[in-house]
Amino acid sequence: MSTAALTYAEALAALEARGRFGIRLGLGRVRALLRAIGDPQEQVRGALVAGTNGKGSVIALAGSALRAAGYRVGETPKPHLVSYRERIVVDGRPIAPGDFTRLAEAVVPAADGMGRRLGPPTEFELLTAMMFRHFADAGLDLALVEVGLGGRLDATNAWDGGVAALTNVALDHTDRLGPTIAAIAREKAPIVKRGDLAVTGADGEALAILRRRCRRLGVPLTVAPPAPVLGWTRDALSVDLPRLGPTEIGLRGRHQAANAAVADALLDALDVAGIATVPEDARRRGYRAARWPGRLELVDARGPHGTREVLLDGAHNPAGATALATALDDLRPLLAGGSDTPPSPLVVVWAAMADKDVAGTIAAVSRSRALAGATVVCTAVGLPRALAPDALAALWARAEAPGLRVRTAGSPEAALELALGLPGGPVVVAGSLYLVGAARARLVDDPALSDPA
Repeated sequence: MSTAALTYAEALAALEARGRFGIRLGLGRVRALLRAIGDPQEQVRGALVAGTNGKGSVIALAGSALRAAGYRVGETPKPHLVSYRERIVVDGRPIAPGDFTRLAEAVVPAADGMGRRLGPPTEFELLTAMMFRHFADAGLDLALVEVGLGGRLDATNAWDGGVAALTNVALDHTDRLGPTIAAIAREKAPIVKRGDLAVTGADGEALAILRRRCRRLGVPLTVAPPAPVLGWTRDALSVDLPRLGPTEIGLRGRHQAANAAVADALLDALDVAGIATVPEDARRRGYRAARWPGRLELVDARGPHGTREVLLDGAHNPAGATALATALDDLRPLLAGGSDTPPSPLVVVWAAMADKDVAGTIAAVSRSRALAGATVVCTAVGLPRALAPDALAALWARAEAPGLRVRTAGSPEAALELALGLPGGPVVVAGSLYLVGAARARLVDDPALSDPA
């Protein structure tokens, strides 16, 4: 297709049209595409971050500390919540619509011109090429790049930034990465390349697999166990980090102690690699200021019963749901109605993708004591993979939490309206980042995420 003088909407449509090619893992197409636009990835240094959970939190923490130290940082949060432009971030701000359009005008024709031997590049491969082109053009100091799926054959693995980080390994995407922890770890470990420095928060079998790869390649590996938790408030977590001592983390949830440890070790590795040096004071300021939208994010909403606290969280697999369950128990006494006897019951809005371990995810989160007596509103986002509200409700009806009431709503908008209209305590929106994005678009007024018509 011609990309001359595209509008932003046309540029986005041209990129999303590649979604018809689905997810096709492999590096041949993206390497050819990058070569066609000048191999911009070779001008960028930084860290490639993989893992089942926590990738975005590690990047949010490390990126905030790097900015506090004065560095210009590129980041790649995935997936986006409100605007597609959130997937390419510089200095904490999404790429501008004009820059996004300019990149599409350069990259889409290059993809269209690729020969038949490799096949057409996918949407994520085009996005990866656009991201590296933008980072190279912006003259960044470094980039923190999140792996899309797995590692070995993910498009981002066409890049070697000098540092590789693996947060953890749990069961997710088993249809593509394998049915066991060992199989998934073997897919993620190849982000480590000869000449790199490596950091991990993994343990057990996954750690053993990563150790073997690092030994084979002669790559130094730093293992960062979770930092000891010192306490928490409704808005922050306090942990004990090596050298820094007691440190406040601006992200909610005890699980962030593991991500903070990996982020701190990642900054150490960037220093040793000669990429960036972040002093202790900048680390403290950056960790305290870190934000990660849609992950235990607390916002206010207006409803029939007045202002309501809404907790947004993207937990969509059993590991993430376990972290959410713990966080709900920790935070419930600190939120509205938490000091009542008994506490005001929560209202939960939940959606899920049918190709996920939905039953396992519900079983994990329903172990939270804070869900006793809650009302769960089951809904579906407008995607073919979405699980229907009735099917989701049937799974929630078997959940362990005592006194649950289950209802359904046909859309995220209707589900949120219903939840805000019900009496009770805070509203929790979780189960799918697509659902969280729909809720956040309604509840949070962020001009930076307003796309041109």
